[in-house]
Amino acid sequence: MQMINGFIMKQEELPPGWGKRFSERYGQYYYFNKFNYESQWNLPSRPAAPEPSSGPEEVECSHLLVKHKHSRRPSSWRKKKITRSKKQALCLIRLFSECIAAGVASFAELAQKYSDCSSAKRGGYLGTFGRGVMQQPFEEAAFALRVSELSGPVYTESGIHIILRTA
Repeated sequence: MQMINGFIMKQEELPPGWGKRFSERYGQYYYFNKFNYESQWNLPSRPAAPEPSSGPEEVECSHLLVKHKHSRRPSSWRKKKITRSKKQALCLIRLFSECIAAGVASFAELAQKYSDCSSAKRGGYLGTFGRGVMQQPFEEAAFALRVSELSGPVYTESGIHIILRTA
């Protein structure tokens, strides 16, 4: 055991918020901050702290979800068993994005007709939510959007989404 900045640590025990990975390229271990993803070669001496959020506390979003056969639950209100591949789901998501961008259909119209989420009944509307509620890739994408901005494809365990931030 050793003491680092007031923390009693076992050999190779990391301060909170740090991870350890092996670099194949350099043949040695490195440490990464789980909050800002920065890395360093030296053993960290203090806990990693989350970066203060400069963004909103909550966002309001709609989404369109296309599930595939490898989704966490490959079924939906639209179809009992989803058999499409991940590649096919991505093609659909891209098609929907293009239709929205070209003004062929509105986000709500497409979500209502094609989304595999039960929010389809509300045009994909999810309402307002804060951090820590949605799956991490979804949350990161939603909070990174500006109001009225449409995301690119967002991959989660549920499937592939496009997200529209509404407020």
